[in-house]
Amino acid sequence: MIQSMTGFGSGEKNGFRVEIRSLNHRFIEISLKVHPFMNKYDIPLRNIIKERFYRGKFDVSVSISNKESASLKINKESAKSVYAALQDLQKDLSLPGEININTITEYGTLFIIEEEPEYNVDALYVAFREAISELEAMRIKEGKFIMDELHNRIELLTHINNEIKLLAHRETENFRERLTEKLKLILGAEEIDTNRIIQEVAIMAEKMDISEEINRIENHIKQFIEIFNNGNIIGRKLDFLLQEINREVNTLSCKACDYDISRLVVEMKTEIEKIREQVQNIQ
Repeated sequence: MIQSMTGFGSGEKNGFRVEIRSLNHRFIEISLKVHPFMNKYDIPLRNIIKERFYRGKFDVSVSISNKESASLKINKESAKSVYAALQDLQKDLSLPGEININTITEYGTLFIIEEEPEYNVDALYVAFREAISELEAMRIKEGKFIMDELHNRIELLTHINNEIKLLAHRETENFRERLTEKLKLILGAEEIDTNRIIQEVAIMAEKMDISEEINRIENHIKQFIEIFNNGNIIGRKLDFLLQEINREVNTLSCKACDYDISRLVVEMKTEIEKIREQVQNIQ
């Protein structure tokens, strides 16, 4: 099943609330925002995400609503040490001013401890997995929209390539006719060397031959569809194939002289870019 890399999921259980957002990313990147007492669950929570997803940037927020059960504990000895150190510093440097409770609380991280609230760790994992499941469902739903869009655009890309294939057969003949008409205007019909025209047309036909590029594009598109239909983790593979298709189209663009072919090449490049925009959002 194809997944988009964009999605959101949330879950709640016994005071825990988990929110997970995912965006496009070449690899997998996880950012966890949790209360300090939950830092010990950092690696297990990351592993849960890695078990379910392979690409994307994940922003995870875990909060707990029963923090009223938490309490602050003051280490009085540490607070006294802070106060004494400030007094000594004031005396040594002859600093004016008053050292009061407001001054001391600025250093509260040294002696104010927030005790860990009571909680059920199983509830944390239940909420987390609920958010993961909701996120995955949204990514799959978005993936379905991308599949429909890609299906239509690949069909159009195939149609354009087939049109170019039909036009390519007439390009050599058109060149021969244009060359003959120009020589008639310059030399007159009686002085035209038919053999020389045939030779020039043969040389130009070799330079203008785009059949190899057309066939390669066709094969790449077939491979694209095959990978696309198989689903699963396909984003990078499709992106690579698009690069190969684009390379062949650029070569075709340089070799083709026919106006209609050049116009179709521009259309093909436009479609490739639109397809790439969609593929870059696929896991």
